[in-house]
Amino acid sequence: MRKSYLIIVSLLLVAAMLVTACGAASTPEADQSSQPAPAEQAPAEQAPADSAPAESAAQEQPAGKSTLETVKERGKLVCGVNQAVPGFGYLTPEGDFEGFDVDACKAVAAAVLGDANAVEYRALTAQDRFPALANGEIDLLSRNTTWTMSRDTSLGFDFTVITFYDGQGMMVRKADNIKSLQDLEGASICVQTGTTTELNLADQMAAAGVTYTPVVFQDAPSTVKAYEEGQCDAFTTDKSGLVSQFAVLANPDEHEIMDVTLSKEPLGPVVRHGDNQWKDIVTWTLFSLIAGEEWGITSQNIDEFMTSEEPEVKRLLGVEGDLGTGTGISNDFAYQAIKQVGNYGEIYDRHLAVEPFNLARAQNALYTDGGLMYSPPFR
Repeated sequence: MRKSYLIIVSLLLVAAMLVTACGAASTPEADQSSQPAPAEQAPAEQAPADSAPAESAAQEQPAGKSTLETVKERGKLVCGVNQAVPGFGYLTPEGDFEGFDVDACKAVAAAVLGDANAVEYRALTAQDRFPALANGEIDLLSRNTTWTMSRDTSLGFDFTVITFYDGQGMMVRKADNIKSLQDLEGASICVQTGTTTELNLADQMAAAGVTYTPVVFQDAPSTVKAYEEGQCDAFTTDKSGLVSQFAVLANPDEHEIMDVTLSKEPLGPVVRHGDNQWKDIVTWTLFSLIAGEEWGITSQNIDEFMTSEEPEVKRLLGVEGDLGTGTGISNDFAYQAIKQVGNYGEIYDRHLAVEPFNLARAQNALYTDGGLMYSPPFR
């Protein structure tokens, strides 16, 4: 009798262990708003024809191998980007990915593989970007993603460098004469779901005592389209995104961006938590772009700096020291990134300081020019 009792207890313990193991294998999900979705939502955006289909984590990230080993063996970097935000991540009519965030992918590819074009881009929505990173479908996420505590801790990710300091804003029609959040009492507001934008909107409107109706969509194009068609009274996203979308409206003169800031939005590339080597490589590659601008090193004059007597420039460009090999890549990683892609200022000017955006550097200027950008020492 006692023997039968022990067998039953043992079987129950095994079953409990199996249930616990299954529960632990669930995939982290993107932020979800407490606001209920409306009856009708726009369908999720489709990946472009030349965007590779998602592969299993086992195919992308072989068991027991680091991200660096996987990228080197594959011969290319798989980078998650946006395809619908001009200036930051955009799929051109010719089928090429371009933008500020896209160039971060290119810089990492140049640093690790010596070829800025050795990148496979995955167009991701706000909702599928985090599962894609967590599951190993991409090596790097560079898609206008806000650094928050929960994303940096509970979701199992590591943010690298804040590459763009932003803030959430609001677009309205001039004819409606909306000047403050209080003027939006009872209004409907278009917002993209699965983003901090949706959550910030709820927080700020509650704090202001304003009732509103959120009209949520899965992607930026659907959100803007709905606003332009009059399905909502206002449209909210990061101010950089508002400027980007404002430039492509059919009648931009009929709209304006309100003089309000709903949040802080520090944006930057993200990697999986736990692979410190890969995080270091991405982080210091991005810092090298900022350091390049600090020293006046550009893609055009970088070869002139190879004979510089400045110790930090020598270390930055790999002329002296072993900063690159210490992380598992070539000592000239920064040289390759700046030479092939440009320093931070060149990248910013190429995508954001041009027509039709003309985004001022503001907080994204170097610290010497009153901004927040500077690199730690290359020592």
